[in-house]
Amino acid sequence: MPNTYGNRTLTEWLTLLLGGVIILVGLYFVIAGGDLAMLGGSVYYVICGILLVAGGVFMVMGRALGAYLYLGALAYTWVWSLWEVGFSPVDLLPRAFGPTLLGILVALTIPVLRRMETRRTLRGAV
Repeated sequence: MPNTYGNRTLTEWLTLLLGGVIILVGLYFVIAGGDLAMLGGSVYYVICGILLVAGGVFMVMGRALGAYLYLGALAYTWVWSLWEVGFSPVDLLPRAFGPTLLGILVALTIPVLRRMETRRTLRGAV
């Protein structure tokens, strides 16, 4: 039997923690990106921040939709990065490396989130 803490396993708690981290990053993107957009900069950060906050909230709720929203934001990040700097590895690194590493972790949480959704459905919750 896996280690459980309350009604959740360690992997579920780590998934929820990751969701919380994504919410915080998203809030930073929305706030700082809003300031940047008002100064005439890119609205990428505001849009991406909204996706991250929504994704993080759904992950904290134990829903796989949160992971898919993050991965959608990651795809948007890659498109924006390539549009902005082209295929220059030196310029792509600061724009895409961190989000991609986080994306790998998020992708690994999908089975955990699906299991949490299934358990909630079996209990009759919506």
